[in-house]
Parts: sequence; C-alpha cells; structure tokens
Amino acid sequence: MVIAILLLVFGFVILVKGADLLVDGASSLAKRFSISEIAIGLTIVAFGTSAPELIVNIFSTITGHDDIAFGNILGSNIFNILVVLGIAGLISPISVQKNTVRKEIPFLFFGTLVLFGFANNFGFPGSSLNRIDGAILLILLLSFFYYVMRIAISKDLEVNIKILSVPKTLIFILLGIAGLLIGGDLVVKKAIFIARELNVSEKFISLTIVALGTSLPELVTSIIAVSKKRYDLAIGNVVGSNLFNIFFVLGTCSVIAPIKYDPILNVDFMFLIIITFLFFLTMFTGKKHKLDRWEAFLFVIFYAIYIVFLFYRR
Repeated sequence: MVIAILLLVFGFVILVKGADLLVDGASSLAKRFSISEIAIGLTIVAFGTSAPELIVNIFSTITGHDDIAFGNILGSNIFNILVVLGIAGLISPISVQKNTVRKEIPFLFFGTLVLFGFANNFGFPGSSLNRIDGAILLILLLSFFYYVMRIAISKDLEVNIKILSVPKTLIFILLGIAGLLIGGDLVVKKAIFIARELNVSEKFISLTIVALGTSLPELVTSIIAVSKKRYDLAIGNVVGSNLFNIFFVLGTCSVIAPIKYDPILNVDFMFLIIITFLFFLTMFTGKKHKLDRWEAFLFVIFYAIYIVFLFYRR
C-alpha cells in the first residue's frame, strides 16, 4: 500500500511537470504569433493544464474504468471552480472581462448542461456517452475555438511569456507529452489499486484524489497568474480547462470507446451545474465583473462541505 501511494504521488509529480513543460513550450510558440493573454489562457494554457485529465481518461477508457473517466472530469471541474478560483481569489480579487462574463462563462454553463443531457440520454433508457455524443462535443469545441481565434487576433499581446529557441521549444513539448503519458498511466493504475485496497469505490477515488492530482496544474498556474496580476490568464485557465475537460477530454474518449455513465453521479453533476451558475452570478454581486475575496472564501467552504458529503457517501 505504501509503495502504491508513493507511486501515485510520483505519477502526479510527473503529470504536473509534464504539463508545466508543455505549457512553457506551447506558450512560447503562441507568443511568436502574438496571441492575446485571454486567448492563451483559454487555449494553450487550458489545454496544457487539462492534459493530465485527458491522459488519465484515455487510460481509464481503454481499460474499461468508466467511473474514473467521468468522476475525474466532474471532480476536476468542481475543484477548478471552487478551489482553484477560491484560493486565487483569496490571494487577490480577480477582475473579469465583459466578454468572459457574457460569452465564455455562459458557454461553460451551456456545455455542462449538454454533457449532463448526453450522459443521461436526455431521460431515455441508457446512460452513456456514445461516439455520436463525442463527435458533437468535439464540434462544439471547434465552435469555441473559432470564437477564441477572433479574440486572439482582435487584441494586442499582453502576457509576459519568454520566447524559447525552436529546438528548446520542441524538447519541452516532447518531454511534456512523455511526462503526461507516463504519469497518467501510473495515476490510473495506482488509484485503482488503492481504491480496491481501501474498499472504496472508484467513483470516490476519482472525484477526490485523482481529480485533485490532475487539477494541480490549474491550481499552480492560476495562483502564479494572480500573484503577477495576470487575471485574464487565471480566469481563462479555469474556464478553458473546464471547457476542454467537457468537450475535448470526454469528447475524445467517447469517440475512442463509448463511456458508461452511472446515474449515481447525477448528484455530483447537479452540484457542478449549480456552482457553475453560481460562478456566473458572482460576476454581478459585490463589485461587478470581479470575484471578491468573500465570494472566493465561500467557494472554498462549499468545497469543504462537498468533500465531507463524499466521505459519508463513499
């Protein structure tokens, strides 16, 4: 058991470092084309920090552990909103652009509802994500990309990113991908082993330990971004990561192989829908278009209550 836990932690470390290298390399490429800060946050950084979820879910889907695939995404998105934004907002109130409030956050809410409908087959018999559902999710992601590209070319570059040499950029990207593959494999295998040894469900492990581990890149990235007053990068990272988790991660995995969905997760899904809407409402309470410290504190408290609920439900 001790060895399994150590290997799980080691897997998370490799995942985080892999995502870090991938973000640095990809961001360097992005700056060469003068992409705006919010666009980098919504795409390059969001993809890099969501890569651990993607790799973990691909391994889970291939090996038939669908509870981990769904639980990881639900747990990660809940963690991103309540903990990543909560802790970042406690460090400094986060200002949010009008476009983010009017378009990006509502699109995230819409995507969450669509995924809920697909997972539950819109009330008809059968709960799963099939290949058609996955294809639709990927098409919705492409429509979001089109919107982001319009933002990218309509704004001046604001984010401070170091431009690496071409060879170093490629090395960072390749090492990042390798780290994600190795770390993802370790995390899935050891999480399953620990769940069985502790006699708890894979759902519980995926909603807590796996979700926390794969969301560490988002947490670290947003904390660093807020400390440097790069609020667009911090918000774009969370909103973009959650969108990538829904449309790209689950879309890709369900195209590879249909993913069975356990309706027991509907409670967690409803909680995600509620807090996503709550995230939108915070843009109009207190100071407009800003996540205030008291709102961030409430986010962290909500997550603590959710963890207690999961513990007693396990």
